[in-house]
Amino acid sequence: MDEVFRALADPTRRELLDALFAADGQTLSALESRCQMTRFGVMKHLRVLEDAGLVRTRRRGREKLHFLNPVPIRLVHDRWVSKFAQPWVAALSDLKSNLEDTVTSERTATSEDTIEKIFEIYIRTTPDRLWQAITSPADRPKFHFGNWIRSDYAVGSRYEIGNTHAPVLLGEGENLEVDPPRRLVQTLRSLWSDEVRAEGTTRVTYEIEPIGDDSCRLTVTHDQLRPDINPQIWGGWPMILSGLKTWLETGEVLTTPGSLMFGPS
Repeated sequence: MDEVFRALADPTRRELLDALFAADGQTLSALESRCQMTRFGVMKHLRVLEDAGLVRTRRRGREKLHFLNPVPIRLVHDRWVSKFAQPWVAALSDLKSNLEDTVTSERTATSEDTIEKIFEIYIRTTPDRLWQAITSPADRPKFHFGNWIRSDYAVGSRYEIGNTHAPVLLGEGENLEVDPPRRLVQTLRSLWSDEVRAEGTTRVTYEIEPIGDDSCRLTVTHDQLRPDINPQIWGGWPMILSGLKTWLETGEVLTTPGSLMFGPS
């Protein structure tokens, strides 16, 4: 968290984040053209942002693309804003969520005219425990807005997402790849409203990588999204991952705007 505050303190680094906010998935050359500094200077600032987890990179062919990762911003909010200002910020929660929906790792359109969202978080837990939390009907409601998930997790099988307080299923899909405790790939069709149901099927990939003896890096890639897709489809990931980290590290359930959607779980 100290690295996040340090990274945000510099106006040039905030300018780079603003550039990715406006058009994510940019090359170093594209970012350099937006800043009045040398290529080396831009690289140096990007390294600080990467070390803080605010920027993530992916290779596409011969290009290295840079993406905004909103999860550290969500963690700062959950630790500081929620703790000290919760009685006064309830009315601002929806506004914050809407802004957060935009501050995300949205890629430029690919040849298939789709975009991807990339979210990354570090959690002090084991790969097996993290896999269990993602796939367990008992654990999932603790961090996923009170929603349960049901599946046998066989390749090609179906899964469902619902909530005891919701009148309809909230999501469904197919398990495409199941490689515990490393990788899970699922299609996703959101069902909680007519608007999101009309968006059709997308894809979610969970990748778990052990870090040292006691931690994991979880990367969630939500792709096959239309460039102008309803942000409700992917906008909840920062809250979900923040809640997952809190649950696994402390055993406590994190209250977020999403968790209040259907009332107590």
